[in-house]
This record gives sequence, C-alpha cells and structure tokens, in this order.
Amino acid sequence: MHYALSIKNYSTMSIITLSGIEKVYRTKEIETTALENVNLSIEQGEFVSIMGPSGCGKSTLLNIIGLLDRPTAGTVSLMGRECGGMNDNTLSHFRNANLGFVFQSFHLIPSLTVADNVELPLDYRSGMSGAERRRAVDEVLERLGISHRRKHMPGQLSGGQCQRVAIARAIVGKPSIILADEPTGNLDSKMGAEVMALLHELNRRDGITIVMVTHNEAHAEDTDRTIRFFDGRIIS
Repeated sequence: MHYALSIKNYSTMSIITLSGIEKVYRTKEIETTALENVNLSIEQGEFVSIMGPSGCGKSTLLNIIGLLDRPTAGTVSLMGRECGGMNDNTLSHFRNANLGFVFQSFHLIPSLTVADNVELPLDYRSGMSGAERRRAVDEVLERLGISHRRKHMPGQLSGGQCQRVAIARAIVGKPSIILADEPTGNLDSKMGAEVMALLHELNRRDGITIVMVTHNEAHAEDTDRTIRFFDGRIIS
C-alpha cells in the first residue's frame, strides 16, 4: 500500500480536517463528553500548538487525529482522505506510512537497544529489506546526534536523549505529520529547548506538519498558531 506518495500535491488544501467531532465515553452509570463539535483545519507545513487545562480533551483530540481512537460523531480527513470508513488494518497501514508520534513519557521499549527502538515502525513496512531499515535508522540517529548511543538501552540514557530517540523513531519512516503530546513535559528547560529546536528544524527543513499539545506558553508562542481548548471545545 502506498498512502504517502502524493502528499506534496496537497499544498493548496488542508492536510488535517476535523468536522463536527464529538467524543463521548459511556458507562452504565455516567456519560462523559470529551470533545464537543470540534471543527479544525490545519494546513500542510504548519506547526500548531494545542493548549488548555488538564482534562479538557487535548490528548483525546490528538488520539483522534492520529487515528488511535475513533470519534463518536463527525469526520476526520487526513491528506484529503476521509478516514472514517477505513477498517483497522487499513488504518494501521495508513498511520504507519504517514504519521509519527512523540509522547511525554517516551514510550521506548526498555528491553530493546536505541537502534532497535527506532527501527520498530519500519518492521511493519512491506518491501523494505533489513539493510534498508538499518540504513534508515543509521541516517536518523546520525542526524539527531545520538548515533554513538545506538547500542545503549533506554535505561542508560538521559531524559533528553530518550526524547531524541523517540523523535528518531517518529521520523524514521518519513511521515507527513508528527503528533507530539507534551514532548517537553518530562524535561528540564535546557533539554526542553533542545527538543523544541529539533521539532522546529523538522518542520522548517523537512516541511513536516506538527501538532503539539503543550502546557508551556513560551513553546506555544513559538509555533505558527495556538488553539486553545476548554471543556472539550475550541475557545480560541
């Protein structure tokens, strides 16, 4: 399957479009609305930050954009393709080909080396030989300045190095979109600034669209646009 081949042709349209998105969680006792009538359009190459108090629906929104969760109502379109009708297998291939994820807690597998963690997304790419996967991993580790750590385990790295590995894993497959959930939340200010500089480089040099959830006002102010959330709705 080749989902990422024509992304550069979408320069005149939104790469992410959400229309009337609602997300409701139901149990026998209670119904909780996480997102309510969310309409959002993000252009190719934008670096967008999402802010709001804890529990207001930011991470739920990111999961829906990332096709990790399905909305209760509304439509999600990525790169001009409406995603609601995709089955789980198609969603998985589409996500692997086009999306990269960076999380606050890194989500590295502690029993795997740095190189093996970064290679994970490529294990699901059909048509890539082992040599091609290793070459891609070597290139991205060199670019991010952590090639000397390729044989180390995550437990042997600093927080900043772990986040670099997580970013390497996110971009090794050359995604069109990076979704970052509090990427500097577990880092000190110096390491956080380094990670932000790296994200900006990926956005400006590679043209990757980035959607970032953050509580850091300074980091949000340095993005193209800030979307503010409150109680599951966009307020500005």
